[in-house]
This record gives sequence, C-alpha cells and structure tokens, in this order.
Amino acid sequence: MKSVFKSGLLALAVAALPAAAYAHTGVGETAGLFHGFSHPISGLDHILAMVMVGVLAFQLGGRAIWALPATFVLVMAFGGVLGMAGINVPFVETGIALSVIMLGAVVAMNIQASTAVAMAVVGLFAVFHGHAHGAEMPENAGGAAYAAGFMTATALLHAVGLGLGFLIARFGERQGAFVVRSAGGLAAVAGVGILTGLI
Repeated sequence: MKSVFKSGLLALAVAALPAAAYAHTGVGETAGLFHGFSHPISGLDHILAMVMVGVLAFQLGGRAIWALPATFVLVMAFGGVLGMAGINVPFVETGIALSVIMLGAVVAMNIQASTAVAMAVVGLFAVFHGHAHGAEMPENAGGAAYAAGFMTATALLHAVGLGLGFLIARFGERQGAFVVRSAGGLAAVAGVGILTGLI
C-alpha cells in the first residue's frame, strides 16, 4: 500500500516537472508565443487543473478522451479573449483554485459523470484559467501568438494527464485505479492549500 501511495506522489511530481523546467531555463522574456506557452506551466494551480482534466478524461474513457481536453482548450481561448479585452470575470483566482479542488475530488472519487456533464464542468473552469492567461498578457506580445502559446501548453498538460492515466493503469486494474484516485486526492488537497494561501 505504501509503494502505491508513493507512486501517486511520483505521478504528481512528474506532472509538476514543466514548472521546474521553466524555472531553470534561464531564457529571457520574449513576446508572443513564449509568453503564452510559459504562462500555464509557471503556476502549480494551472498545472494541476490541466493535468487533472487529462486524468479525468482517461477515467471516463470513450469520447471523453478527446472531448474534455478539446472543450477545455477551446473555452479557455474564449476566456483568454475576455481577459485580453479587459472584460471583468469575477472570482477568477478563486475559480482557478476551486477547479483544482473539484477536478481532483472528481478523480479521487471516480465519479462517472456523462461526457456532456464533464464537458460542462471543465468548460466552466476553463473560463477562469483562460481569463487569467489573457489578463496577464504582456503589452508587447501579439495576441494570436500568445493565445497559440497558452493553448499549446494547455493541450500538452492534458496529454500529460492522459499519459499518466494510461501509465498508472499498467499497475493493474485495482492498483492502477487506486493510484489514479490517490493522485486526484493529492491534487484536491493541494487545491485547498492554493485556495487558502498556504501554497
């Protein structure tokens, strides 16, 4: 049981690797694509939420495997446009923290929602993430390149979540499911820490 729990921690650590890599690149700031790509991978809240979308898509299976990530990326782009345009969306930071808690909890409890319901949930949270990306776009960055950057980074984080799900499933049906659900629980706990300012 202890080794399985360690595997869950390892899975979350792997998910956080993009942020660690970003912090040590030493690359100077540039406009557009780089700024957009770096924004989602520079915050633990974004990383955890987006990876959990991928893990949830894996859990639900079927068309959810592509529908959930696609919904998140497309609705996030809409939220990004709102942020770039300076249109206010209330409780953005709270919404982002709640997305980590809720998505992690759904994965931890292995809630088998319909694909349509899951798409609605991830779409709602995507608005907050997108708005945060758009609102923090540097003045010297081109909007289209910046959006392409954060959409690409987000899609890659979803792919990491899907990959983790498939990788963990190789433990076997029972052990793999336990590790996936443990990873969701850890993400939810981290989300509480983000919400309360402890992380």
